[in-house]
Amino acid sequence: MKKAICIMLLAMLPVFVFCKKEPDRVTVQHILIAFKGSIPKEDLIRTRNEAELLAKEIFERAKKGEDFDALVKEYTDDEYPGIYKMSNIGIPPDKSKEEYSRARMVKAFGDVSFKLGMNDIGLAEYDPETSKYGWHIIKRIE
Repeated sequence: MKKAICIMLLAMLPVFVFCKKEPDRVTVQHILIAFKGSIPKEDLIRTRNEAELLAKEIFERAKKGEDFDALVKEYTDDEYPGIYKMSNIGIPPDKSKEEYSRARMVKAFGDVSFKLGMNDIGLAEYDPETSKYGWHIIKRIE
């Protein structure tokens, strides 16, 4: 019986090695690339296709090491500096740090943010259900 349990545990070991626990809290900076009608911004005239091309171009530039803060300042359709502090699901937000609960954020934004390593950059693609405001280029800064 003990031998069978040990064999089962050894067989499961690779699963545990590759499972990575998400952090309790993250701070990210992001660039929102929206399109006409995705956010209430009257002077926003780009089409969804134009937004997608721009988001992918900026994402590639950011991954190559271009100054992320400068990209945010130039391109975001959200407010600059676009920094959000979030607590993971099940972790109460720290109000003294102006932290948001991941559960209250756009799903794709939270999903990408909590999978990023420190200083990594990710892209939350536009999806009407999980990222309805457009494309989010996200950098984890804490």
